Amino acid sequence: MSDTRYLPVPDALVGQRADVALARMLGLSRSKAADIVEAGGVSLNGNTLGKSDLLADGVLAVDLPNERGAVPEPSIPGGLVAVYEDEDIIVIDKPVGVAAHPSPGWEGPTVTGALASAGITLAPVGAAERQGIVHRLDVGTSGLMVVAKTAPAYSALKHAFKERTVEKVYHAVAQGHVEPTQGTIDAPIGRHPTADYKFAVVEGGRDSITHYKVLEMFPGATLVEVHLETGRTHQIRVHMAAIKHPLAGDITYGGDPVMAQRLGLKRQWLHAKELAFEHPTRHGEVRVTTEYPDDLAHALGKLRG
Repeated sequence: MSDTRYLPVPDALVGQRADVALARMLGLSRSKAADIVEAGGVSLNGNTLGKSDLLADGVLAVDLPNERGAVPEPSIPGGLVAVYEDEDIIVIDKPVGVAAHPSPGWEGPTVTGALASAGITLAPVGAAERQGIVHRLDVGTSGLMVVAKTAPAYSALKHAFKERTVEKVYHAVAQGHVEPTQGTIDAPIGRHPTADYKFAVVEGGRDSITHYKVLEMFPGATLVEVHLETGRTHQIRVHMAAIKHPLAGDITYGGDPVMAQRLGLKRQWLHAKELAFEHPTRHGEVRVTTEYPDDLAHALGKLRG
């Protein structure tokens, strides 16, 4: 099996051999990159490449082995992994327990701090503690985030998120059997009326739209794929709880602590699985996917077993 990534060809790599360029783009050894190309796993604008073929401007589709650890990726302090990077943007796979940026009361690791420790300069736009941040994931949610490294990229990405042209795909495990098996939750979200640290579906809240479809059912739980049309704080957690299917492990929003203990979960089962958007300066599509982290994969295994 393989996992496909879509990568715009950086200007600096136009004219380079396919295997050399792939090694640089993904942080692979030259031999590993050549193996992938020779296996027919790399195409440019729909045309399969050989390892000695030269790259032109366009978008590479790369089929990568999805066995854990089979494809090394450049790591960043704090447990972050870079799944795509060029001079304008970096897409990282954020682990649980890392906040997007510093905030009052948070003393743990942050995406901005980890990137700074790796010597990565972010877009000098906005508040100092949030430079480069165009969207966020909760501390307790793992998965893909794009961060801007330049001011033009920051501006374009902020506009894309505002206009809802960014495709954000999450996988989540909800308690119970979710029915119907495909649907849309359109319910306004605002601050919880009695608990400041929570959010809820409330009259007068901000418009919030969540699309879901069932991927797999287990005894007492359902794996769902979620597409966000809006990006409110805790949106998936709040909306799934509102339809009486809180996420497994999400004690804050009504998750069953007994199920959480049985599955070994210390946080909600929620992962930002796929991210796709128009490159902010080159205008080709960037589409990246990521695997489940160990704790979520372990819980899913228990459900399947």
